[in-house]
Amino acid sequence: MTVPDPDLLKQIPAPHPDEAPLPPAASLGGIRLLRGVPYAVPDGSRPLELDLWLPEGPAPLVLYVHGGAWRRGRRDDLGMRTRDWDPGPFHRLAAAGLAVACVDYRLSGEALFPAPLDDVRTALRWLTRRSGELGIDPRRTVVWGESAGGQLAALLALSEPHLAGAVLWYAPSDLTAPRGGFRPHDPRTPEALLLGAAPAEVPDRARAASPLAQVHAAAPPFFLAHGEEDTMVCRTHSADLAAALRDAGAAAELRLVPGADHGWYGAAEQEVHDVFTASLDFARCLVTS
Repeated sequence: MTVPDPDLLKQIPAPHPDEAPLPPAASLGGIRLLRGVPYAVPDGSRPLELDLWLPEGPAPLVLYVHGGAWRRGRRDDLGMRTRDWDPGPFHRLAAAGLAVACVDYRLSGEALFPAPLDDVRTALRWLTRRSGELGIDPRRTVVWGESAGGQLAALLALSEPHLAGAVLWYAPSDLTAPRGGFRPHDPRTPEALLLGAAPAEVPDRARAASPLAQVHAAAPPFFLAHGEEDTMVCRTHSADLAAALRDAGAAAELRLVPGADHGWYGAAEQEVHDVFTASLDFARCLVTS
């Protein structure tokens, strides 16, 4: 058997994301946009990428985590009601002086929890390592998540001590108890697919995946927004998480949107814009005060 040349074996893999050159940036009115930047290559998995919206630095950072029931979704999607905005929501955040990193993570068909949380944490580490090149200040980071991404964002904010805060839109906070249409004994739910079994069958894992069970007094400030008529993620997820944070001595602001279902479906257009603006103002206040 022929032994491969050691130099050949070194050159075959692509450069590690920690050292790989950054791709060329597009310019959008003073904002640099870098799409599809690899930040990790988990063993046996696809490369994980992020998109970057970079104003003049050193800029505070919004780390955005997309929704999709942990099963699907796109890193550059802030939900159905913002898809036709021009300029889009991430451009608006960057125009307000906040750098934005929209991150991939492994979905439940690829890996089980805690893999997606590990991925988001790895993205934060990569952004910190490359912060000088990117012109961002990772010491001023707010994590922002939508739906299932909000659950991951909450867990990250509750476990990383240096984050400035969290913005959660209609996010699950409790995978252990019945809420709305969710039943922890059902093995077919998105929660069960995330955990690898019905939550009731793996209670320790379900608890570890529940932000409500991870609340502590040193948690950073949270902004939680939820539709009052949400039929997919009951509004009590946000209400109970906000209450638990306050009871623990942490800061939490809760905004319930009248008439809104999941993804702000059914809400007036102005209401959606108002929630976005309130979320932006909350994040900017945390990292510029």
